[in-house]
Amino acid sequence: MTASPRLGAATLSCLPADVARPAYPAAAATIGVVHLGVGNFFRAHQAIYLDEAMARGAAGWGICGVSLRSPVTRNALAPQDGYYAVAELDGTQSRLRIVGSLRELLVAPEEPQRVVERIAAPDTCWVTLTVTEKGYGLEPDHPDLEHDRRHPDRPRSAVGLLHAAALRRRDRGLPGITVASCDNLAGNGHTLRRLLLEYDTAIGAGAAGWIEASLRFPNSMVDRIVPRTTDDDRGRIRAALGVEDAWPVLTEPFSQWVLEEDFAGPRPPLEASGARVVRDVRPHEAMKLRLLNAAHSALAWLAVPAGIETVERAVSEPGLRRFVERLWQDEAIPGLDAEHPEIGQEAPGYCHDLLLRFANPGLAHRTAQIAMDGSQKLPLRILPSIRRNLAEGLPIDRLALVVAAWVRYLHGIGERGEDHAVDDPAAGRLRQLAANPNGRDAIAAVMADSAIFGDLAAEPRLQAAAADGLERLRRAGSLAVVAGMS
Repeated sequence: MTASPRLGAATLSCLPADVARPAYPAAAATIGVVHLGVGNFFRAHQAIYLDEAMARGAAGWGICGVSLRSPVTRNALAPQDGYYAVAELDGTQSRLRIVGSLRELLVAPEEPQRVVERIAAPDTCWVTLTVTEKGYGLEPDHPDLEHDRRHPDRPRSAVGLLHAAALRRRDRGLPGITVASCDNLAGNGHTLRRLLLEYDTAIGAGAAGWIEASLRFPNSMVDRIVPRTTDDDRGRIRAALGVEDAWPVLTEPFSQWVLEEDFAGPRPPLEASGARVVRDVRPHEAMKLRLLNAAHSALAWLAVPAGIETVERAVSEPGLRRFVERLWQDEAIPGLDAEHPEIGQEAPGYCHDLLLRFANPGLAHRTAQIAMDGSQKLPLRILPSIRRNLAEGLPIDRLALVVAAWVRYLHGIGERGEDHAVDDPAAGRLRQLAANPNGRDAIAAVMADSAIFGDLAAEPRLQAAAADGLERLRRAGSLAVVAGMS
């Protein structure tokens, strides 16, 4: 069997007429953006906004994509000249496009100094990041940050790479740049700035003043559902294109990027691509974290032990769907509306649209993927609503059940006795605690981890509700428990 030709500059002209392709000479684009974390989300989100900006004549915003761990993305896309396909699926039809904004691919563990040099290059004006919550080294003993504090000349972490490049720009008399975190962290820009300044102090570099004066860290909110790519997806894309794409991306039609108006020097014309630039991102960020991300995590932690493999299948279960609706209506939206009245009134319509997005049959978004890294996600997605509701005397029954569902998920055993993977940086210290057969003791032991629960670690109302929920989940299973709460 003859292998299909590979997607790349030489085969763009061979693609079917209905496949959109870059409307600009991608090979001639200057690199103005360095992106750390070249995963599927970035390639279905930021890379497309910049692709569209360059199609409108902004040629100076090509991207250097940096992998912080594995060479897999570089090895897949470098032979394709950086081009890859994006399939936007709404369940009834598919729209295919080729993205050309990714002009260079580097692997930080192989060439850390080359990454630092690219960030420090005069043409680089922006750095963006999608390294997930655990990629920031929020824990004081994070191994990559520990390494970088000992060896700042050989950085491994995103913070270490950014700091080394900042020193280089300062020493060369170059202007500062915009560093835009695009991860699901509350105040992501402010968090990244704080981590960079703490790192500067830890290594005694003395660059804090220059960093504060010259670099800008806008907060941002990003929203698009992007599942992992499967081999079946690759086969379907190959059949549609007539050429081989080693790593296409599948996503939904919806996309949102909201950025705080806080930039250093030039910036790409993102508004023309549909992004919003606002004075305060916090209302948009809170709505996404407490509604979309909270519901995603709730569904995943309830679904994985029940053997429900996709979000579409989860929301097709009437009990789970109603659970999420009541979680929003009774326990998430009231606090959101009180804190951010300017956005809270948009929440019911936003939630209506979320259910339609969750039910998209084209995505097959795996619940196991969403369930990952709960120790990083729970404090951002679930605990703020619990904290608010406890202070205001509002209900927490469903939010507490989500905490219980996460603890049950940590045990790694499904409702029919089958094992399921537990992918979480805290799994090593929490899994045995979660396995305690006494639900009250299991909840108390896991909640005692103040790095996750903070001031809620010994909160009696939450402990009691979560312990009751864990006992019910263990006894009856997810579907029966949520059906009983509707």
